[in-house]
Amino acid sequence: MTDNQKTDKATSAPHGSMQPEDTPALRKLYADFQKHHLNPLWTQTANLMPPHPKPEAVTHIWDWSTLYALAAQSGELVPVGRGGERRAIGLANPGLGGRAYISPTLWAAVQYLGPQENAPEHRHAQNAFRFVIEGEGVWTVVDGDPVRMSRGDLLLTPGWKFHGHQNIATEPMVWLDGLDIPFGQQMDVGFFEFGPDVVSDLSTPDLSRAERLWGHPGIRPLSALDEQMNSPLPAYRWVHTDAALRQQLALEAEGHNVTQSPGHAAIRFVNPTNGGDVLPTIRCQFHRLRQGATSQSRREVGSSVFQVFQGTGSVKLAGKRYTLRKGDIFVVPSWIEWSLEAISEFDLFHFSDAPIMEKLNFARHEITTKT
Repeated sequence: MTDNQKTDKATSAPHGSMQPEDTPALRKLYADFQKHHLNPLWTQTANLMPPHPKPEAVTHIWDWSTLYALAAQSGELVPVGRGGERRAIGLANPGLGGRAYISPTLWAAVQYLGPQENAPEHRHAQNAFRFVIEGEGVWTVVDGDPVRMSRGDLLLTPGWKFHGHQNIATEPMVWLDGLDIPFGQQMDVGFFEFGPDVVSDLSTPDLSRAERLWGHPGIRPLSALDEQMNSPLPAYRWVHTDAALRQQLALEAEGHNVTQSPGHAAIRFVNPTNGGDVLPTIRCQFHRLRQGATSQSRREVGSSVFQVFQGTGSVKLAGKRYTLRKGDIFVVPSWIEWSLEAISEFDLFHFSDAPIMEKLNFARHEITTKT
């Protein structure tokens, strides 16, 4: 039982509230409620309607060196192919009872694909992305379109698109997977279907067909003016992410107020058809802090996951500071206060369930300290 659960159990009725006298008749009433699968509101108001979010999920840091070593060991012992489908290791939040959920709405995993391996195609209702921390030589094929995967790239696989992977290199690749699996499972919206055992296009172009059509800043084809729920751009390349962050900090150094806070550049990956999020349930962002910079301290409804792309720094979670290095992954549950501090220049990839919270009108945030 987590500390949150202990607290909730101890305060299942509001402090100072009027509760009925404990009598044999009342105990029989409660027994009858249980027999007929009923629960009275007056005994659980604090659990169902707390004064602020009380997440069961907890803050946690996953060390990249440990993750990589276990992924590599899995590569030696576990085949990738039909049935198992992917050699992906889910990050299980310690507060969520052993389920492979990093938060109640988000799933994160490290996926390992060895040299010359081929992950068969399949599709599912859940939305997915990949973020590459290191490596070259892997192509993901999304609805028959081969998309190169390289260091620092964000790759999208919107729900119900067939996708598979091939590694043509002599070295393995390990990347971060993010999906909305927990949200989909709780809502009972999941579908899954097998595709070809071998990826449907074995070519290895530098740019996918979708990138050739959509990958031009500020330009949109007249043949596709309708708004799309998912971004039609399958890859957001590191060269553009890096340039945007670098120019933000350069403009700040010239005296322009363009950063999120002093020394903290940040960008959001957007759908070129509507300017919204790249996926309907997942927001993807990127942060860069100058050496010595500290971000604002904030908290938000919903959950966030970060991975350090490069550099060294720390995160402060609910008042406790943790040192971070390249590849480390951490989770911020709902309404937990967090801030970042850079030791060297510090780059972090960030994804969250913010689109869900905003669409359902639950979104709320608070900046608790300003830099």
